Amino acid sequence: MRAPARWSAFLLVLVLVLPGCGLLKRSDNDPAKTPDDGTQVMKTEEAAKEASDKKEGTSATGQRAAFTVEVRGPNPAREYLETHLDLQRYRKLDDLAVPELSRLMAAAEPNARGLLGTLGYFTPTLTLELQDTPGGRDADHAIVVTVEPGPLTTVGEVQLDFDGAIASDNPDASRRRAAMQRAWSLKSGATFTQADWDAAKTNATRTLTQRRYPLGRIADSRAQVDADRSIADLGVRFDSGAAYRFGQLQIRGAQRYSAVNGVRIAQLPTGEEYDQQKLLDTQARLAASGFYESVFLTLDTDGTDPMNVPVIAQVREAPYQKLVFGVGYTTDSGPRVSIDHIHNKIPLLDWRAVSRLSLDSKTQSIGTSLSGLLDERSWRWFGSGLLQREESGSFDVTSASVRYGRSKSTDHIDRSYFAQYDYAKSSGTDAPPPASTVSANWGWTGRYFDNNTRPRRGQGLQLEVGLGTTLLGGYYPYNRTVARWLGFVPLYQVRAGDGPDTQARRARLQLRAEGGAVVANNAAQIPATQLFLTGGDTTVRGFGYRKIGASYVNDTTVAGRYLAVGSMELQHPVVWNGALTEFEAVAFVDAGAVADRASDFENKVGAGAGMRWYSPVGLVQADVAHGFGEGGISVHIRLGFTF
Repeated sequence: MRAPARWSAFLLVLVLVLPGCGLLKRSDNDPAKTPDDGTQVMKTEEAAKEASDKKEGTSATGQRAAFTVEVRGPNPAREYLETHLDLQRYRKLDDLAVPELSRLMAAAEPNARGLLGTLGYFTPTLTLELQDTPGGRDADHAIVVTVEPGPLTTVGEVQLDFDGAIASDNPDASRRRAAMQRAWSLKSGATFTQADWDAAKTNATRTLTQRRYPLGRIADSRAQVDADRSIADLGVRFDSGAAYRFGQLQIRGAQRYSAVNGVRIAQLPTGEEYDQQKLLDTQARLAASGFYESVFLTLDTDGTDPMNVPVIAQVREAPYQKLVFGVGYTTDSGPRVSIDHIHNKIPLLDWRAVSRLSLDSKTQSIGTSLSGLLDERSWRWFGSGLLQREESGSFDVTSASVRYGRSKSTDHIDRSYFAQYDYAKSSGTDAPPPASTVSANWGWTGRYFDNNTRPRRGQGLQLEVGLGTTLLGGYYPYNRTVARWLGFVPLYQVRAGDGPDTQARRARLQLRAEGGAVVANNAAQIPATQLFLTGGDTTVRGFGYRKIGASYVNDTTVAGRYLAVGSMELQHPVVWNGALTEFEAVAFVDAGAVADRASDFENKVGAGAGMRWYSPVGLVQADVAHGFGEGGISVHIRLGFTF
């Protein structure tokens, strides 16, 4: 009973006291007082907020700065100082007095001169002023920096000296020194900037270490600036170290897979002089083999013979098996889904197997490819099987093929020979009869591009020759030959600007030709998969995928015995904001024909324009084409380059 009594007393006091508070007299400045027109309350609240802002060092738009910085002068000096002056770091300090600002200004002048020196201005005229801006929007003080940058410094004499093996009198060392002299980017007469100076030394060191001299370095460098004459004399001394040659490759980290097989896959050119690109190619071959998830190559230069330096491959092995799910899209066949099963070591054989199920709007297939281990001459046995259903001209074709043979791949050349069985059956009204063949085949591909995935120069050639016999409708011998060629022809130069340091890249023509022939008796029944169709993204743009073929019953289209395709494409580098980009504009003309007799060729022509983007993930190609005659307007988009 005692607690309720206390609460009752407390409530009684509140009831008696609070009404009395309302009877107290308010001050005339009390913001709670409400005048007749209501304006006094608004004005008083604004004044209170302004006083609070000043006390806390803030403005209506945000935090109030101790001072502002304004740089006056021509670009690029003005923008560079605005971005990099140390003064900018102290603007938000709200307790700086005028003496502290004066000390900051004294330190700002040498800071500004140093920054301007990196741009090549070594004799600037600088004026720093402290202006009072009481009640200003952002601060009560402003530091104004006025800059007259003066003349740009240019490069005078350039002296490159060499120590180490590259300084010897042998012809190769002499050629390397001369090549580095020619490749030096900051030449006499060029504008001198710190960025260009650093880039020139970096590029020269990279050139030195790319071949023979992996431990090459800059032993000494100097830039002597004569500010009165605005001239900078440059000197660099390179120490190449010893010349190195590749020794044996050592695989480290291998447990499940044979280290001998890894050495054969790598194809390291043992005994040849060190070449950074060959080392990268070796690493790429190991990474692409599928046996390893990661590969890292290094030279063991500690205490080893430079003429026989070991190469260490530190690897992490891939699992025995894995599933890979994929989705994709092409303008030829629409969306695509696929499932790959990879087995890196089949029991008993120790071969590698890749099985794939692939589905899109035009083709559905399931198949397996088997590949054996490399022998001492880098040849391997392989086998494959494929079941497929696809649109082929006016008909749907169900096919099967089995292949078995040997292959060899090197830096530029792929070779293979194999036996193959083919079966194909077309479905639809008036479809051709089923056909089956067995054949012996030889293939050769040579790639001589500057880059096999993003080529701008070079050429490639592919040849396929097969001899076989039909198995259905009579035994008729036949010969199948296919040739493909792609080449780049350099044209005029596209320059980004007119100065001595301007970038330049050549426009080019990309020329493509393809021809094929199946020579056999007219009565021979050849599977559609051994014959030819064309049209689509990579053949004759402006026509549907594999829609150009030979005429058949009731104007239907089937795969034909003879093929001819040609293409000419102009590729022009794109300049944007005064610099070359990774984009190119293209214009092209394609032509192609398929027939059962060479005399019946009727060329289909497509033309259009598009863009190329050399992206970090590969070449992206987008075209709009018009197929004359039976074609139409079509869009062709594809990622990557293969030959």
